Amino acid sequence: MAFSGLDIYKLLPRTNCKECGFQTCLAFAMQLAKKAVSFEKCPFVAEDVRAKLEEASLPAIRAVTFGLGDGRLTVGHETVLFRHEEKFHNPTVLGVILEDDMAKAALEEAIAAVNRLRFERVGETIGVDAVALRQKTDSADKFAAFVKAVRAKTDRALILMPRSAEALKQALAHVKADKPLVSVTDPSLMDAVAAECKEADVALALREKDLDAFSSRTKALAGQGLKDIVLDLAEAGVGRRLWQLTQIRRLAIRKAERSLGFPTMAVIEDDDPVRAVCQASTYIAKYASIVLVKTRQAQYILPLLTLRQNIFTDPQKPLQVEPKIYQVGAADRKAPVLITTNFSLTYYTVLGEIEASRVPSHLICVDTEGMSVLTAWAAEKFTPERIADSLCRFKLDEVVAHKDLIIPGYVAMMSGELEDKSGWTIHVGPREASGISSYLKNFSRS
Repeated sequence: MAFSGLDIYKLLPRTNCKECGFQTCLAFAMQLAKKAVSFEKCPFVAEDVRAKLEEASLPAIRAVTFGLGDGRLTVGHETVLFRHEEKFHNPTVLGVILEDDMAKAALEEAIAAVNRLRFERVGETIGVDAVALRQKTDSADKFAAFVKAVRAKTDRALILMPRSAEALKQALAHVKADKPLVSVTDPSLMDAVAAECKEADVALALREKDLDAFSSRTKALAGQGLKDIVLDLAEAGVGRRLWQLTQIRRLAIRKAERSLGFPTMAVIEDDDPVRAVCQASTYIAKYASIVLVKTRQAQYILPLLTLRQNIFTDPQKPLQVEPKIYQVGAADRKAPVLITTNFSLTYYTVLGEIEASRVPSHLICVDTEGMSVLTAWAAEKFTPERIADSLCRFKLDEVVAHKDLIIPGYVAMMSGELEDKSGWTIHVGPREASGISSYLKNFSRS
């Protein structure tokens, strides 16, 4: 359970020695409570107090890392139930399941399809993060060869789903250095697989029937020195699994139940992609750290990635682009000039419509701290003064040979004042971005 500033203060020496850099121990304690400083700055903290503070400073949900290099992923390390309380830290890992009974040609096609599942959206590259390799055959040798073949064809993080400890051992011989996540669903294999994971220093995803069983198992594994654990929730209906995901998160964060304070995983076995996407979207929202699906079709994967991107954006720090003049197409000194805010979603929406018009243009993004047009106008971040100042700072008069500026239709009310402050002729564009293409094709200067 997290300590308050006063709780921490009571544990400190209370000498006000100032060696920590603060005038008083109370001031230091308050900064500790906000996690703005480390308790190690106090040289006089007793060892038992240090242990208490270390325990209290741990995140409610343990961070677990798997994968290597560019494919390295971290799940967990969450501290809140709702993102408006702070933010969510590590986006849900989305993975695709491949099975070792696939023919060689089908496997190569499947891996190529997974590798193509990367998209550009509002300035970010989003895509499938992991490939889950499941053993369907009875051959440990075949599973190991399957894992090796997939590793050679993709840079995604691996999740191994063996049916025996021997199959895992042989597979790890090929990919141990890649730090895969190991998933085991058969409780009878748990001890043997846990031993292999500990020796290989890789994380383990375990499946149990209920929360009590999860709690008992994680305590036992922690006693064996295996702490990087993921809780794999078995299929039990969407409602039941959603309830379990929510309870695990609530118990870990609200009740400080350390035995359940681990990332969670939901494996979706439904072969119907529409139903699978509906389930996956539910679990991404609450509160799966890893979601595995069977479909590899872009039209089903992209909505999940878009949902995830929206949920895991910091609500206090909207996605922004650099405030400046952007050249769209072969824009010259006669090209029209449009103005908008530096909110990424607004910028890329407007950019797409300008590109669709095939009219080379200049697009100015004003620094509105990541707010959209109407929000920025209401917050006085998109005002005639700010826009006029931006025109000067960006030296627009050196970029174009005219004095015409197109503003969003939603802020038409500022056109007169903006003309007075900037000296530019203001043209009121469409209210919605969807009207930009037609507007530019018919645009003419007065």
